[in-house]
Amino acid sequence: MDIYDVYIAYVSWGDGGKRRPVLILEQKAGGVIAFNITTRYECKSQSIRNKFFKIDDWQQAGLSQESYIDTNSTVTLPLSAVEHPLGILTEADVKRLLAFLTR
Repeated sequence: MDIYDVYIAYVSWGDGGKRRPVLILEQKAGGVIAFNITTRYECKSQSIRNKFFKIDDWQQAGLSQESYIDTNSTVTLPLSAVEHPLGILTEADVKRLLAFLTR
């Protein structure tokens, strides 16, 4: 598992959770730090959409439809929640993401 890999993981919150794609940012002892990936963009407020990064090469990232990286916050997941790899961000998307995060 490397930085910018896309995995399916079980992301929990409070009393619920769901399986979803995540972008691996860092692997640490017993877990990972990641961004959630979502297809839900249009229904979000403009302030939230401003923090969503559109993945241009979503098919190469192993995703089944146009998707966005939610950069509003990271999630910390135990390795047991990370299920299987989908793909990896292309070099072009990585460069665009880094520029997006530093703007």
